Amino acid sequence: MAQTVPPCELPCKEYDVARNTGAYTSSGLATASFRTSKYLLEEWFQNCYARYHQAFADRDQSERQRHESQQLATETQALAQRMQQDSTRTVGERLQDTHGWKSELQREMEALAAETNLLLAQKQRLERALDATEVPFSITTDNLQCRERREHPNLVRDHVETELLKEAELIRNIQELLKRTIMQAVSQIRLNREHKETCEMDWSDKMEAYNIDETCGRHHSQSTEVQAHPYSTTFQESASTPETRAKFTQDNLCRAQRERLASANLRVLVDCILRDTSEDLRLQCDAVNLAFGRRCEELEDARYKLHHHLHKGHWSGLPSGHSPKTWVGPAWSRRSIYPGMGAQAQGELSCLQTLREITDQEHNVAALKQAIKDKEAPLHVAQTRLYLRSHRPNMELCRDAAQFRLLSEVEELNMSLTALREKLLEAEQSLRNLEDIHMSLEKDIAAMTNSLFIDRQKCMAHRTRYPTILQLAGYQ
Repeated sequence: MAQTVPPCELPCKEYDVARNTGAYTSSGLATASFRTSKYLLEEWFQNCYARYHQAFADRDQSERQRHESQQLATETQALAQRMQQDSTRTVGERLQDTHGWKSELQREMEALAAETNLLLAQKQRLERALDATEVPFSITTDNLQCRERREHPNLVRDHVETELLKEAELIRNIQELLKRTIMQAVSQIRLNREHKETCEMDWSDKMEAYNIDETCGRHHSQSTEVQAHPYSTTFQESASTPETRAKFTQDNLCRAQRERLASANLRVLVDCILRDTSEDLRLQCDAVNLAFGRRCEELEDARYKLHHHLHKGHWSGLPSGHSPKTWVGPAWSRRSIYPGMGAQAQGELSCLQTLREITDQEHNVAALKQAIKDKEAPLHVAQTRLYLRSHRPNMELCRDAAQFRLLSEVEELNMSLTALREKLLEAEQSLRNLEDIHMSLEKDIAAMTNSLFIDRQKCMAHRTRYPTILQLAGYQ
């Protein structure tokens, strides 16, 4: 920086006028106008030199400032161009990074959509398989109901009924399994769609950011759409960092991949379930049909021997109407009894057993009702404690151990009540079933021909409508 030259200062004027005291001095009015104060000659030269020096200093400083200004303008122009190029390069790098993440998200969204469609197809198979089980269940229940109309003493729990009950239980278990699997598939489809939506939102944000950065990359100093934004340099409070941004997208991709893998595993599980359930149903169906065939053969043989013994006249020594018969079927041991007495004794025994079970079940229902009533008081106590503790003031309204224990107590009591009520409903239903069985046992139906008609004409004919293994597997 040039040294500032002080402004030119004129020398002080000399106001002392020569006094007219000598012999050659003049006085009077003639010299009055020449006696005013004036600068000396040396003062004039000094003043001129000072002005020359000031002009030289100002000119030199001006040239120096002009040169420095030109140099500064050139440097700042180069710096601005360099920084703009660096910013453009950085924006371009961010564009590549954003494009990479966007491509990853796009691939994951397409994979999730394809996986969701495959899972939807499996869900439809499950629904078709569940619908297909209605026919076997109706056949089995109809067989059981038809066999309930057999006449006494042929109303026995034979191997056919055991297999039918196993088949009914198997179908119910399979239906519950298919329903749970359908619910799991629905939940997985919802999760797939939620994570796909999350990836779509992230992809949409990156697409918008990509377009903005692309527009920023095209801007330059000669662009006509740029303008001043004085407050654009302030950071938003919600702004993320590169690390958090990358972690956010990576977490979204990881969660989507995890759900996609879970969906693929669920599809494999659905395949296994449908294959196993269809095979189990067909195997059980074959077992029931085989049991029906054997039972019909046993009934036919027993009926033939019964008619053979009834039409023989070798029992004249016995009272009228009490000729013995020898049963050789598997339901009877090899012994002789009086016809009618065995059926009556068996019917009375069945009635007594049913009545005993009805009485026990009634006691059980009463005990369950009392147990439910006994649980209501502790539940009200726990709920009252929770209600009173909810009025604790300010910071005293704390989720302490007592609060959690009370909540656990209420939950456990509610679960106990729910279990007891369900058990009560089951017991009441069982009681109703026992009463129905008791009423059915009181009826006098004991014709073996009717049993054969039920097993052959009703049950076995109805079982020809049993669905194929492809239908049970959900393919049709």
